[in-house]
Amino acid sequence: MPVILLLDVMDTLVYDPFHEEVPALFGLTLPELLAQKTPDTWQRFETGDYDEETFAARYFADGRALDLAAFRETLRRAYRFLPGVEALLEELRAAGVAMHALSNYPPWYRLIEEELRLSRFLEWSFVSCDTGVRKPDPRAYTGPAERLGVAPGECLFVDDRERNVAGAKAVGMDGHRFLGAEDLRAALVARGLLEDA
Repeated sequence: MPVILLLDVMDTLVYDPFHEEVPALFGLTLPELLAQKTPDTWQRFETGDYDEETFAARYFADGRALDLAAFRETLRRAYRFLPGVEALLEELRAAGVAMHALSNYPPWYRLIEEELRLSRFLEWSFVSCDTGVRKPDPRAYTGPAERLGVAPGECLFVDDRERNVAGAKAVGMDGHRFLGAEDLRAALVARGLLEDA
């Protein structure tokens, strides 16, 4: 039975505003935004290679200005728990399950914390902007296991992206792809982390 639960955050616990609200901020559709932004700027922001100012300066391929304050506020207003997730986290906390974030995200995860107070349930232990490593790099999984003093097989990793789950399984972790709170709860019951309702 796993003893540590490692959780992705965006599109697993929390709604990701990048799909709708961020493109709307620029008067674009998501495909239009993807075509106009620099391909690796967000990823480099997520690993701490870029600070906020560099991210803003390099976000658009044509070099146009990015209003950081408006961007952050758009994210802040849109963050919310996915359906059923907050109640599930409360149940896990009550059951005494140790939970840690294992997330690809820039320092703006602190905005999520300010809005939703995820630290009521988990520790923000392994966010890529702090660790310098993004999933599915094997070090994104082995590093947390080493730091927590457990074998990878003692961890259950949950993520909405199959490639990230596959990365966890490749280093010996248990993995589950997030398809909704009800499905995740069933997976947790099956692994003995929660009791059947």
